[in-house]
Amino acid sequence: MSKALGSKYSIENSAKTQEYFEFVKDLIDDETVNEMKKFRHHYSTTCYQHCLNVSYYNYLVCRKLGLDSRSAARAGLLHDLYLYDWRERDRKKGEKHHGSYHPKVALKNAKEHFEIDKREEDMIVKHMWPLTLKLPKYAESYVIVCIDKYAAMLEIGVHLGRKMKSKAQRIRKTSK
Repeated sequence: MSKALGSKYSIENSAKTQEYFEFVKDLIDDETVNEMKKFRHHYSTTCYQHCLNVSYYNYLVCRKLGLDSRSAARAGLLHDLYLYDWRERDRKKGEKHHGSYHPKVALKNAKEHFEIDKREEDMIVKHMWPLTLKLPKYAESYVIVCIDKYAAMLEIGVHLGRKMKSKAQRIRKTSK
């Protein structure tokens, strides 16, 4: 069962997430999308979990704003479909700006495996704005820019929280 970080609902079998699940079921079941589970993204979060987090919250915000929540959910799940460990790739190639080039790689992979509409394309390729320089064209693209940063902060916060809890436990053990 899949769950977005911070959500109390399972994606696959909650009445609260039924519409969302219908929008992304084909992607969640896809072998290529599941490849993202192999790659670490933000500390202990996998690329897949990060994309699921962005997808779910992007869907919720766009739905609340009356925007295209279907495209928002789908683009969120595909926005980091680059399928490599960027830390290793950057080190080997001497590259330092994964943030500015990975949206194009993700879009190429998404187009190769799925039908992507113009709105989804804009969201995927511009989710790292302002690093990507070109202004997003759609309101949904601005939403994903914000949600991507929000999800990253959540993931980093969870990681740091676990580290602090672990450290506190070690200190308590040594002080006894």
